[in-house]
Amino acid sequence: MTLVVAVQVGSSAKGLPDWKLFFFARIFRGVEVKMLAVFVNCGAVILGSIIGLLFAKKFTEELSDMIQTACGVITLVLGVQMAFKYNNIVYLALSLILGAIVGYALDIDGAILKLGGKLEKLTKKGETSGSSNFAYAFLNSSVLFCVGAMSIVGSFEAGVNHNYTTIFTKSILDGFMAISFTAAMGIGTVFSAIAILIYQGALTLLSEFLQPYVSDLLIQELSACGGAMIIMIAINLLGLKKIKTANFLPALVFEILFVTLVPLFLKLFA
Repeated sequence: MTLVVAVQVGSSAKGLPDWKLFFFARIFRGVEVKMLAVFVNCGAVILGSIIGLLFAKKFTEELSDMIQTACGVITLVLGVQMAFKYNNIVYLALSLILGAIVGYALDIDGAILKLGGKLEKLTKKGETSGSSNFAYAFLNSSVLFCVGAMSIVGSFEAGVNHNYTTIFTKSILDGFMAISFTAAMGIGTVFSAIAILIYQGALTLLSEFLQPYVSDLLIQELSACGGAMIIMIAINLLGLKKIKTANFLPALVFEILFVTLVPLFLKLFA
């Protein structure tokens, strides 16, 4: 009934019929509501990064090293907790190995670090920096904030049911981690909000289409694989070994393939 009335009202100043304006307004309104949790998550990371940057100016080098160590330990605990959620250790092992091979061939880590370097140049108006902390902060925080199960489950809940509880909870956790990461590694952390906006935004907007294909088992396996990568970030933060974490990102794709395709093959040969 509302649509019929809108058609009869007339045309807008830009030449679009009112019913089209009404239609597009409803679409954008729906997108805005769905993306609310994503915007809050991005805002929490930005705010946390600003707070961390303000505190970092008052820190000595020794204190900064101690904060980075603390971040490494906390990240290690989170990673181990997630990694042990695996359901099939063979899937996890093969995914990490094959993912590393593909990531190495594509040099994903190098590409993300180059992107971080470009962002650094933009923020410094073309000035160059002798430190790679900016790019590493961007890379590590982006992976940390995006690979967890809360990102997937929370995005689906926000997109399908308009339930923002999970993402709001994640936002609080990410905000505090952003404070620590920025204090330890610098302002590159704030740009991880871009990764959150793209990744969680896509999951949220596509949630109604993707949800039927995402099982609890898949979320468990993806969470375990993400946990393994978070452990790699922790190892980097603790200075134990330099691992190109982003090169392992294709492992997530292999996890999806194993979880969805292996049962089909088993049914065929059963």
